[in-house]
Amino acid sequence: MQTIVLIGHGMVGQRFLEALADRGVTESARVVVLCEEPRPAYDRVHLTSYFDGTSPEELSMVEDGFMERHGIELYVGDPATGVDRETRTVTARSGRTFAYDTLVLATGSYPFVPPCPGKDAEGVFVYRTIDDLLAIEEYARNATTGVVVGGGLLGLEAAGALKGLGLDTHIVEFAPRLMAVQVDEGGGSALRRTIAGMGLGVHTGRGGKEIRTDEGGAVSGMLLTDDSELPADLVVFAAGIRPRDDLARATGLTVGERGGIVVDTACRTSDPAVYAIGECAQAADGRVYGLVAPGYEMAQTAADAIAGEAAREFTGADMSTKLKLLGVDVASFGDAHGTADGCLDVVYADSRAGVYKKLVVAPSGELLGGVLVGDADAYSMLRPLTGTVPPLAPEQLVLPAGLGAPAALGPDALPAEAVVCSCHNVTKGRILDAVAEHECTTLPEIKKCTKAGTGCGSCVKLIGQLLPATGDQGLCGCFPVTRAELYEIIRVRRITSYTRVLDEHGRPEARGGEGCEVCKPAVASIIASLAPAIGADGYVLGGEQAALQDTNDHFLANMQRNGSYSVVPRIPGGEVTPEKLIVIGEVARDFGLYTKITGGQRIDLFGARVDQLPAIWARLVDAGFESGHAYGKALRTVKSCVGRTWCRYGVQDSVRMAIDLELRYRGLRAPHKLKSAVSGCARECAEAQSKDFGVIATANGWNLYVGGNGGMTPRHADLLAQDLSDAELVRLIDRFLMFYIRTADRLERTSVWLERIEGGLDHVRDVVVHDSLGLCDELEALMRAHVAGYRDEWAETLTDPDRLRRFVSFVNAPGTPDPTVRFVSEREQIKPDLALLQITSPEGTAVR
Repeated sequence: MQTIVLIGHGMVGQRFLEALADRGVTESARVVVLCEEPRPAYDRVHLTSYFDGTSPEELSMVEDGFMERHGIELYVGDPATGVDRETRTVTARSGRTFAYDTLVLATGSYPFVPPCPGKDAEGVFVYRTIDDLLAIEEYARNATTGVVVGGGLLGLEAAGALKGLGLDTHIVEFAPRLMAVQVDEGGGSALRRTIAGMGLGVHTGRGGKEIRTDEGGAVSGMLLTDDSELPADLVVFAAGIRPRDDLARATGLTVGERGGIVVDTACRTSDPAVYAIGECAQAADGRVYGLVAPGYEMAQTAADAIAGEAAREFTGADMSTKLKLLGVDVASFGDAHGTADGCLDVVYADSRAGVYKKLVVAPSGELLGGVLVGDADAYSMLRPLTGTVPPLAPEQLVLPAGLGAPAALGPDALPAEAVVCSCHNVTKGRILDAVAEHECTTLPEIKKCTKAGTGCGSCVKLIGQLLPATGDQGLCGCFPVTRAELYEIIRVRRITSYTRVLDEHGRPEARGGEGCEVCKPAVASIIASLAPAIGADGYVLGGEQAALQDTNDHFLANMQRNGSYSVVPRIPGGEVTPEKLIVIGEVARDFGLYTKITGGQRIDLFGARVDQLPAIWARLVDAGFESGHAYGKALRTVKSCVGRTWCRYGVQDSVRMAIDLELRYRGLRAPHKLKSAVSGCARECAEAQSKDFGVIATANGWNLYVGGNGGMTPRHADLLAQDLSDAELVRLIDRFLMFYIRTADRLERTSVWLERIEGGLDHVRDVVVHDSLGLCDELEALMRAHVAGYRDEWAETLTDPDRLRRFVSFVNAPGTPDPTVRFVSEREQIKPDLALLQITSPEGTAVR
């Protein structure tokens, strides 16, 4: 029996073990793994999610029982300390010695710390392992200001972590822009503006010259290369990585001039019995790859060679990346910097929205690469099209919806050989083959069969778009039914628990699990909208419901881009008394909040810390205000003009009607937010025809319009019925809203739903007005139950000490300032830049 020794058990090492198992090698060979860290392989790509509540155990990449099933000997916390190639033995730190027939080095890399006086001081960290994060978290409890050295992928993740820990955070990057390897100058500028707008300090074109320390040897500041100085009591180096090739050097293997164990296209080193994979290896093209996808390809290549299968060759890898850094989508693919001869750039930029898109195209029209900042939704379709001539002109591919862009490209536009999952090199054709040959119809089944979607996750959306064409219409990987079908299940069976829904109606492989981020809030919304009718507690922070909510619902407030929260009291119809106005002003003054009158006729208060929310709402509730549900997928506002009470053109009392409607439908949970308006005459000052449901007064009553949307894809509402009495109007709105809630998909606005539902407006009119399905009595009863069961969420929260415990900052709470929040006394003036679309070439620039 041959013995295979693997040194290193990171993400690439674990993928190598899985590849050996897939090829049956573990059945006939002894496999030994020496792991330096005290825990098995974990997901280093999503390491920062630890600060969002993900436990180290949840980051593990080793399936329960994997090692035992395949007879793999894993020694954690026992790294290799020496290799003797003559005797073919490996010595571990514990003193154990292992003989090998084949040795695989997957030792990864180590963080690069540039020479800088003070780098060994107390309070200086690197950002590489779970233990690093635990140390940073502990030290940050007594720190207020942090500096991250490095503005690349890892540096921005580290900055996000420090910001989340409550530190005033600065980023220092020696290059002239952030993420210099991935994005160009325009993308770097857009990224910088967005990150600086969050309150982080960004210092590019400068490096760290010296770390200042206090008398006790702890960090007190950082001197930069331009002789400016930053205050700091915590410094994190995230300035890049270097291959860990020390074992290879010591044993005489060939190493590259700039580091990295030299390997051939089969990942063999200069010793045929030794392989090297991942970040420790210099590939045959002379590069050391610092991304996980190339490492996975190298793991597969080495496993093929060891198994004696038809050897694949590793000659290079796709360096495309898509990440969300500090909440900003950033992606690059192909020739992102436009290095090909004669290439052209197609650029769309909107600095107000923080969006930058650039496609690099050949004169022949072939897509060569691109950069996407602020809006990377198109990445999953554009990256696989690299190297082809897209079916649409490049300028159409970068324009956002609402500015002339056509409908988004669908998966049908991709050829079968297009790589959907770059982490595991899975093509569209392979996914479709898995569906046809192995009857895979769900995302979990596709992941298990092909590994697609199990890496960085950027391809999951595209995989989901491929599945409906092959029969999968489920809500998500946990449920085989649609949201509308799930609504009927919950309503008919009167299910009040997400756990019961999942266990009784989820896919077999999902039962007994925890669900996912798609279905949990969707089920929570359904239960909340049906709560009075099925006997459930409609309070979103009650019992199990609290664990299902999105971030905003979790704190009953909207999180803003700088990490603070907004407070939005309900002002029905925009009508407010002088006494209530005074209370809002006093609260804003006392808590230092920025106030703004919104387009929905409310007053929003911005800049509240999470621990301040109960105190703010206690004063507002005492004054008679209640939650405006600006954070929920629920009714937001019913806007109105002043109507016939004041306006000489008004023919109906639009203010009274708007107040009545807003109070009737407040708190109504729906698949998406709902907005409404009531205009007192045909002059339409309340803009009712841009709302989900809008009302316009006539001399004979009210006209009801439905399905409008004033968002990214504006749509005028359609006339559903006209010249209605007050009672008729309310009855039809009741029916319309409940029919929408009952049949819409998750996160589907009424405008999209109206165009998608079979029969469109005519069908909706038949159901809602003419009762063609015999549902109207039931729909009206559900709405009556909602109205009777309404309770103000903030008023209930304030009376429950247990629920109030959630409203604390991560650190330095309660009662101490949160340095991540920057307060402003008045609206900052930002000079708006016009959105720009241009095609550039070496000869000049043409603006379209």
